[in-house]
Amino acid sequence: MTALTMTLVVVTMLGTAFLSGVFGMAGGLILMGVLLTLLPLPAAMALHAVTQIASNGWRAVLWYRHIHWRSAAGFLCGSVSAFALWALWQYVPGKAVAFLMLGASPFLARMVPPALRADPINPVNGAFYGACCMSLLLLTGVSGPLMDTFFLGKARLDRHAVVATKAACQVFGHLAKFLYFGNLIAGAGSVDPLLGGLAVLASIIGTSAARPVLERMGDGQYRLWANRIIYTLATLYLIQGTYLLATS
Repeated sequence: MTALTMTLVVVTMLGTAFLSGVFGMAGGLILMGVLLTLLPLPAAMALHAVTQIASNGWRAVLWYRHIHWRSAAGFLCGSVSAFALWALWQYVPGKAVAFLMLGASPFLARMVPPALRADPINPVNGAFYGACCMSLLLLTGVSGPLMDTFFLGKARLDRHAVVATKAACQVFGHLAKFLYFGNLIAGAGSVDPLLGGLAVLASIIGTSAARPVLERMGDGQYRLWANRIIYTLATLYLIQGTYLLATS
């Protein structure tokens, strides 16, 4: 990796960690898009996992008092089950398919039957979304749009609980992703130690800088901008995936 590419990646990590620190979302989605553009898919997955473990882990520490453990428990049960199944298949999609799945996920979430629509307080509902999000995470590198839709569902968690609970769940998800690609795909786990260290540092700095911004933001304003970000990014990734598919 050239010095210019490394600088671009680190600057992107700082910006996306800040964005995720404010909204608990979107940063990882943007970072995954940049890494997929600059790196082979397995390497992008592994580096993204290291960055997101650091970013979400630090965010969970900062906001641990707001973690809604009931929501986290149901979500993680579904995540563990899905990870076990995908570990048997060991499937890796192409970049075009990854972008299309990233973009389609929030729109598909709107088509879920009423009984399974996003309710972060319901543990059965959480297990369903946890399994879906883990599947999306292992196929595309991020599960942000679908996971955001779940935790924002029915407006039953305030902005602090959304950010904190998502962060706790994402630590496990990205650790699972790193193990999946590190152990099952030759060479995927070989992250440059310097870049890995810079990724962790950038994640902590960006996440810490976002805390006062989240404190000043109201719940209504938070949800308005969160949903705008979700669907804007999803649309961009659908366009990118369609372009890659058409030109491949």
